[in-house]
Order: sequence, then C-alpha cells, then structure tokens
Amino acid sequence: METLMKPAEYAKELGISRQAVYAKIKKGILTAKEVEGKLYIVVDTDAKAQAAPQVSPPAPKNRPPAAPSVLPEEYRKLLAAKEETIAVLKETVEDLKESNRQISTTLKGEIDLLKSAFSEMRSLYMHRIEQLKAEEPGSEGEDLLEADIEAQGEAETSRKWISAKRFLKQVPMAREKEKEKLLRRLKKACKKGDTRLCKIDGKLKIDVSQGYADLLE
Repeated sequence: METLMKPAEYAKELGISRQAVYAKIKKGILTAKEVEGKLYIVVDTDAKAQAAPQVSPPAPKNRPPAAPSVLPEEYRKLLAAKEETIAVLKETVEDLKESNRQISTTLKGEIDLLKSAFSEMRSLYMHRIEQLKAEEPGSEGEDLLEADIEAQGEAETSRKWISAKRFLKQVPMAREKEKEKLLRRLKKACKKGDTRLCKIDGKLKIDVSQGYADLLE
C-alpha cells in the first residue's frame, strides 16, 4: 500500500534532514510526485518497517568510566605495603616517645640526686660552723674555720699529680701484666673515693706525694 508524505514529515520520520531527502529524490532512491503543485514522497507502508533504519539512542556524554568491581593485584599490593609502612612508622613513634620518657626520668633522677648531695653538703658545712661558734664564741670560731680551710688548701697545693702512665714507669716492675694489674687496682681505688687518686679531663691522675704500698702488695 502506498501513501504520500511531505518531505519534511518523511525527514522527521527517518531522523534525517530535508536536504538529504531531496538528494535521495534527485538520485532516484526515493519516488516522488507532484500533487496540486506540491511535492510528495511516495511511501510503501509494507516496506517501510524494513526500510526504516534502526537508530540507537545517543550515548550519554561525560559519563565517568565504570569502576572495576575488583582491584588489580598491583593495587592490592600497593595498599598492603602502604598500610604496613604506616604501622611501622607508628611503632617507631611510640618507641621514640618511650625513649624520651626514659631519658627524662633518668635526668630528673640525676638532678634530684645532685640537689640532695648539695643540700647534705650545705647542712654539714653549716653544722661545722655552728660547732666552731659553740667552741669559740665570737670571731675566733670563724678564724678557726678559715684556718682549717687554709690548711686544706695548703695540703692540696702540696700534692703532685702525674699521669697513671708516668706513675707505672716509676714503679719497678719486670712484667707488663703486673703493671696492668696495678693499673686496675688504681682505677678501682679511685672509684671507691681514694683521695690519693683522681680523674682530670677523664684521665687517671696519681698524687706521688702519697704512698701506695697497700696497692703494690
């Protein structure tokens, strides 16, 4: 069965422009005829369904690509390594905090110990002054204290300090092992507070004005 359609209607029906319709008529692809001075397209309705092109709807624009449902193996490894690095950094921070707390505690203990020692020395010094004042009223007690201090200063001046190496050279010992043994005794005596020995700039010094027969035995 044939029907007549205006070129504009036919173009809209097929989803093409009117210029494309006129081009098809010119090439003989479409059949057209004039009715009362107007051009119409002759359309076979039976073949229309077969001839009409199937136009798919346009794809939406600016649609983001669908995310993969499963992460690739490389991404999973990267995330696992990142989480492991974060865990290690957290442990390191906690270790540093603990070290700082231990250092602070140690320093506080040493400071408290120094304060206690200073307070004890001050108490002994003040007690000594009170004793001297009680024994010799007036300025005589102070004079005795000054004399005691001066005597201690003179005794300190009379000391002659030499290095442990030089001291061992002066000691008549045949074997090197005996000198090493004596050096260990000297260091041990210094740690116990033996006033004949001291450390100056971290080096062991010996007062040669004193005797050391007890250590040489």
